[in-house]
Amino acid sequence: MTGVEATLLRRRLAEHGFAVRQFHYRSATAPLPEVVAEFRDAVLALPPPVHLVGHSLGGVLVLRLVDAHPDLPLGRIVLLGSPVNGSESARAFLRMPGAALLFGTLAERELVRAEARAWRHPIEVGVIAGSHALGFGRFIGHLPQPNDGTVAVEETRLAGATDHLILHVSHTGMLVSESVVRETAAFLATGRFSRAAT
Repeated sequence: MTGVEATLLRRRLAEHGFAVRQFHYRSATAPLPEVVAEFRDAVLALPPPVHLVGHSLGGVLVLRLVDAHPDLPLGRIVLLGSPVNGSESARAFLRMPGAALLFGTLAERELVRAEARAWRHPIEVGVIAGSHALGFGRFIGHLPQPNDGTVAVEETRLAGATDHLILHVSHTGMLVSESVVRETAAFLATGRFSRAAT
C-alpha cells in the first residue's frame, strides 16, 4: 500500500483536532531494524506527546517500535485490524505460487512466524477489530470467525491492552469508517473507547 488508502482516515482524525502525520515504510523491501529506526526518527521529529495509529501490519510495527524504544515521548496507541498474534490469511497467501516474491521478510516475520504478543508497557493501547467478513482472506484460506475478511478477531487480541472493541467493518473498510474514526479519536483523547469493550 502507498498510504493513499488512509487519506480519508487522516482527514477525519484531523477534523477531531489532531495534527496528523503519516509514516510510510517499505514493508516488502526493508529489514525490520531499518524500518524501526526510521520510524523512531519520524516520531522524534514531532512535538510530544505523539499518538500512534496503526492499521494491519502498521499496528504490529508500532508494537515493535515501542518494544525497541520504550522511552519515546508517546501518548496513546490505537491498532486497527492488526494481527498481533500472526495472520492465517498471510500464511495461506504465502503458500500460493509466487507469493513469496511480493511478501518481504518484514511481513513474513511479523505475520507468518509471529507468536502471541503481550503488552507490558505503561502506554495505553486500544485495539479495534472488524467483524464484517469482506476481504481477500475469505478466498485463500479458512479464517476463524468472526473476522474482517482478512484478519480474525482473535488474531487482534493483545494481552495487556487497555481496551478492545469489535466493530462491524471490514479490514480495508476500517480506513473509511466514521465509527472507526470516532472510536479512535475517543481513545486518543480519553484512553477508552466510547462503546463497550469486547
